[in-house]
Amino acid sequence: MPVLRGKKPAVTAGSKIPKLTAAATENQEEGPQVKRSSSPPHGAPKKRTAFIDITNAHKVQISIPGRKKETGKRQVKKTSSASVPARNQANLKKSSSVSSEGTPAEKEEKGDAEEEAQRDVEAPVEELVAATPPAVREVPAHLQKQVIPKEFDIDSGDSEDCYMCPEYAKDIFDYLKKREEKFVLCNYMPKQPTLNPEMRAILIDWLVEVQENFELYHETLYLAVKMMDHYLSKTPVHRELLQLVGSTTMLIASKFEERSPPCVDDFLYICDDAYKREELISMEAKILQALSFDINIPIPYRFLRRYAKCVNAGMDTLTLARYYCEMSLMEMEMVSERGSLLASACLLMALVTKDLGGWSPILQFHSGYQTSDLAPVVQKLHAMLSAPPDDKLKSIRNKYSHKVFFEVATLPLVNIDVLEKALSPRDVTPP
Repeated sequence: MPVLRGKKPAVTAGSKIPKLTAAATENQEEGPQVKRSSSPPHGAPKKRTAFIDITNAHKVQISIPGRKKETGKRQVKKTSSASVPARNQANLKKSSSVSSEGTPAEKEEKGDAEEEAQRDVEAPVEELVAATPPAVREVPAHLQKQVIPKEFDIDSGDSEDCYMCPEYAKDIFDYLKKREEKFVLCNYMPKQPTLNPEMRAILIDWLVEVQENFELYHETLYLAVKMMDHYLSKTPVHRELLQLVGSTTMLIASKFEERSPPCVDDFLYICDDAYKREELISMEAKILQALSFDINIPIPYRFLRRYAKCVNAGMDTLTLARYYCEMSLMEMEMVSERGSLLASACLLMALVTKDLGGWSPILQFHSGYQTSDLAPVVQKLHAMLSAPPDDKLKSIRNKYSHKVFFEVATLPLVNIDVLEKALSPRDVTPP
């Protein structure tokens, strides 16, 4: 029974359907195949492939396994360059003598002749380009990679860890150090008629509790304090809204740093429902607009981890430096200090306290600071830590008195004379 076109034959049990080859199936579905001309219709523009026109994709040779290499006409026709113009002229005369109203076969022959003539013209040009050596381009000075001496190389050991970015880790921190200049602050309290440094310290002490209760990153805490200071330096805030500003900056910092930040209702809860949801969202918009949505502010915590890696400091030494750095968040005098400089001073105090040496050349190389640059900040830190503790501000001391943080808050403070001795050696300029 013949199979009707477009309908599937009924298959009965035991019946055998003959298998059709791909060619037979194609002929049965589409009918006889007619070779179409690749040349465009008369008067139409010639089609072009964008990648071949604007790139060198036509020069790429792709080798397919199981297929023999085709010997193109370019390899066969690489004769003398003197015969190329004559052949081109003959091809052009032949193509011009053919009428544009000819048969499809004549149009195809015309298109092939033009394509062959174009290949013959391109062949000697490509040979000339291939024979010319490429010009050596000099890399601009600002794009040249900085040469790091072997004794100061701290990133090559992380070559297998892509998250550490060993190829350009130093470039990243050099960029952050330059970016600090955009976020330099001064004492803004004279611009706040209803606030004082004690209120700010109480707020930061409360933010430390929030960071612990929500188990947030330390980067979130530092960034929240930085955003709060920048906002207060631009906008006068009443004391009743100070906690709203602090909790909102913590919310923004959580969105920026955390993998799964707390929601708005969580921050309303920790404020004991003193503010409404609309007020917090409105304050978030105000803070972001005041900061021009530029909240990637360099914080000392990042520099501290980087510089501790330079001397292979242990976790106990790094945690002691973190304690000093976190205590400095509550001091209004430290607001104007750059994060990289503050981190360097905290690390130097921790190294001297642990009797691990002073500011070594490798630290000078990666931080860009010498001991003479650190001396004023170290003295401020020592005066801050040696002052009698405030009973209202216990969060940081209690936090770092825990075993998880090696109880570094209970360690005795290093003598100022020992610090002065560590700061007195002559600076050694790294190569």
